[in-house]
Amino acid sequence: MKTMNHVRFLVASILVALSSLAHAGGNAEAGKAASLVCATCHGQDGATGIDPSYPNLAGQGELYLSRQLEMILSGERPVALMAGQLNGKSPQDLADLAAYYASLPGKPGQAAGDDDSIELAEKIFRGGIGGKRVAACGACHGPTGMGNALAGFPGIAGQSDAYTIAQLVAYREGERTTDESFGGMMRDVAHGLTDGEIKALADYLKRMH
Repeated sequence: MKTMNHVRFLVASILVALSSLAHAGGNAEAGKAASLVCATCHGQDGATGIDPSYPNLAGQGELYLSRQLEMILSGERPVALMAGQLNGKSPQDLADLAAYYASLPGKPGQAAGDDDSIELAEKIFRGGIGGKRVAACGACHGPTGMGNALAGFPGIAGQSDAYTIAQLVAYREGERTTDESFGGMMRDVAHGLTDGEIKALADYLKRMH
């Protein structure tokens, strides 16, 4: 089953990478001008939001950001706090915002967990959990957690731990389903994670960069 999931994921990844070749790139300067409203919550630098549950956008992959903005606008990815914020935005507007935030430098945080917690998280990140269908995070998000921009895999290094916890729990509970194009891999992975493992991972990822 684990092997089949990886095959399914790799096939989907290739299709996404091919589709990204036709993806219209955004204009970072235009995105900067349009980001003033976004900065209210996500910070001027895209990485110091007013609430720790808000995602850090700085340095995130352009393709991933653009897709998420499109899904939020269409309602495919319901985000209550973003409701109405993207109304009236064209596909090019969203691409411009994505390009701007992708151009900003990411900012790592500081891990707060003890040595055992960090060791556990590192093992999961680099090797997954055998027998629980939990694939290594680094297999798709890269050895340093910076993601795969071409394939549209997000960077998870330096992300707010509160945001990471919320997203992994949402995937685990089936409340977030934006991994459909990847065969539901994130839901499969998160399904095997306990609250403690998710917390350890989120803390570990926060300080990566």
